[in-house]
Amino acid sequence: MTGPLVLIEPYADRLGGHHQRTLVGLALARPGSLVIAPRGVARDTVAALREADAQLVTSPARRPAAALLAASHLAAGLSYAALRAFRSRRWPRFLRRLPHQVTLIARCLAEASALRTARRLEADAEAVVILSASEGLHGAAALLGGLPHLRFVHEQVTTEDAAVRFLGRLARRGERQTVAVCPTRAVGDQLMAAFPGLPMVVRAFAVDDGRRLTDTERVGGRTAFDIPTGEAVVCLVGGWWPYKDIGVVDAALTRLKQPLHLVVTGDPFDEAVLARWRGLSNVRLHTVPGPVSEAVLRLVYAAADAALVARRPGIGKESGLVMDAARLGVPLVVSDHDPDLAARLSGRPWALTFTTSTPDALVEALHEVIRRPPERPGPEVPRLLGMWSAAGQADFLTRTFASLRGEACRC
Repeated sequence: MTGPLVLIEPYADRLGGHHQRTLVGLALARPGSLVIAPRGVARDTVAALREADAQLVTSPARRPAAALLAASHLAAGLSYAALRAFRSRRWPRFLRRLPHQVTLIARCLAEASALRTARRLEADAEAVVILSASEGLHGAAALLGGLPHLRFVHEQVTTEDAAVRFLGRLARRGERQTVAVCPTRAVGDQLMAAFPGLPMVVRAFAVDDGRRLTDTERVGGRTAFDIPTGEAVVCLVGGWWPYKDIGVVDAALTRLKQPLHLVVTGDPFDEAVLARWRGLSNVRLHTVPGPVSEAVLRLVYAAADAALVARRPGIGKESGLVMDAARLGVPLVVSDHDPDLAARLSGRPWALTFTTSTPDALVEALHEVIRRPPERPGPEVPRLLGMWSAAGQADFLTRTFASLRGEACRC
């Protein structure tokens, strides 16, 4: 019988989503795991973790961890103040980047606090994993935390400027005590370019829980939104963050020649854009303000003939929406923003790809859904996209951590 995992998730306080689903899946796969959530845990997630018999910790253990977390809160406050002070583009670029550099320090200190807590509570864990780690100061987090660990780096939002890079160099030896797990090759390439000495592996973050949508749920989804059988439905899920190309969706919807139901859920939205969509003659808009629970999210996907994923060119981070659609059995309409993902989807009867930032290409794909909804992806599709079961993911993390701990002992 393998020992417990230590799972550190700074975003556990958020309701639903990619990060929480994987956290719960891993905890269920390894009952008795230690879950450390520095910002607290959303109510739905707490209930699921209790089912897994997880030990939940939301405050630091002992003074060193508490001091690190207090310093993190101070740095985060300074970052917020600087962000407001230097948000105007009239300021020099280095000043506008300053808040993001301080955020890297704040996240590093919070990670170190969680690692100190893990060291105190579960020093002999089978694996210690930060599920949503910062994209910088990897070695510093390991040294300050005093514990080897794995860290999922989902994207590189910002890079280390001179001062933070200097701090990173001071803690460079700490990089030997960690392995960065990158969900996609594109993120791995970015990280390797910035940190050539950092041990790294590529592994999808999302896990397949095997809970595909049922026919009963699909009927229930249509009923919930009062959508008649036979009418085409596309869902647009998730907050409208800058890497999403809502502009191309907006332009495409204005060019539709046939009626389409669009179910939109997430947070944040642009209410002005939604108001415009409500006025379009061929769009029947249904909105579900987010964040939403897992049950509501399943209802949204269940109502849809396809899930729409539109991203800007060059975005290579793992798409939780693509992974959700694959595990639930929902066809995809997805932009070709990521060449590796586009290659995996090419020729699949359950996926329609369109040229990124090209409204006419998206219109053509939406008309195809209206004329003939794609067939649903089978249960083998998650594995095609690199997803493993939660048990398989837990085994991988345990093996990788064992090799890391062996290397750390030889250093």
